[in-house]
Amino acid sequence: MASNSEREELIDVSSIHIQSDELRSWGISCLEAMGVPSAHAEIIIEGLVNTSLWGIDSHGIARLPHYLNRLEAGSLNPSPEVNIESTGPCSSNVNGDHGLGIYVMHRAAEEAIQVAQTNGIGIVGVRESSHCGAIGLYGRMIAEQGLLAIVFTHSDSFVAPHNGYKKFLGTNPICIATPNKNGPPVCLDMATSAIPFNYIMNARNEDREIPSNVAYGMDGDETTNPHEVTSLRPMAEHKGYALAMMIDLICGPLNGMPFGLHIPQMYNDLEHKRHLGSFLMAIDPNRFFGGESFSTSVASMANEARQQPSKRPEEPVLAPGDDQYASKKKRLETGIPVEAGLAAQMKEWSAKLAVELPAGIAGK
Repeated sequence: MASNSEREELIDVSSIHIQSDELRSWGISCLEAMGVPSAHAEIIIEGLVNTSLWGIDSHGIARLPHYLNRLEAGSLNPSPEVNIESTGPCSSNVNGDHGLGIYVMHRAAEEAIQVAQTNGIGIVGVRESSHCGAIGLYGRMIAEQGLLAIVFTHSDSFVAPHNGYKKFLGTNPICIATPNKNGPPVCLDMATSAIPFNYIMNARNEDREIPSNVAYGMDGDETTNPHEVTSLRPMAEHKGYALAMMIDLICGPLNGMPFGLHIPQMYNDLEHKRHLGSFLMAIDPNRFFGGESFSTSVASMANEARQQPSKRPEEPVLAPGDDQYASKKKRLETGIPVEAGLAAQMKEWSAKLAVELPAGIAGK
């Protein structure tokens, strides 16, 4: 999994930098023009913009053109009737009605929070959803309410199994987020592949090389050419492969959804609904021995981690999520980088939808 410093190296230094408020306004207007209700659009774009601010450009505003493509193709429901069904004191099912995944997962996280606050733990299964962006959005959302969060989702096949080279599993990310007494949540958010597939898509769009040792070409040889990539390596070899399979089973079949090779492809099957599932857990620490002291212990451990000596002084030891919070602070000042390929897509959609471009892009 790439660190934020490695992610920054994947950004073209000649990128345009656009303020987050401008991108937020542009994105909401685009979704509204496609029939997405304003309240839904605000949640979706807030998620994408926050993800870009965190430096996770693979899942940020760069994904909006893809969502617009799917809305245009009819495989995404712009105004879903999300159905939430309680199945027990601590469990619920959420049917996303093929809506945009960020909105569906926001509703699912709200349900998990409400159930956990009432009964100590909230477990929510999601079905008939779509690409939901960075799952750290929902882990942080839960943790900000003083709850421990565990979130999984899955995707169509991009990742080779251990000892294989053809795609079999999705990038199937995991998020664990904890409340932090002295700051924002400590948050693990990572793919179970060596690199998220959307990094590959961004690299194709900008025609730049990808890191070595993360992807295979058609013949099974490693490649750094994004246009040759046919599969990704699993994170940590057999460990990432096994974890990805477990996540796929929990998010797919447990929710009545397909797994692996049976999931419609994100980019190649635009007319087909995604049929994606997710799984969320919200846990009240006060139901356990640690109780109210848990968030204090989280803060203490995070601070102790940061005080550990680093082999590279320019790269200090961080707690999970620190790099993303640092990126947000920086990008709120300097703006979010928009590379040439994304800028071209934004111009195309602005012309198609009669939506005003951010000034920094309109003048290029």
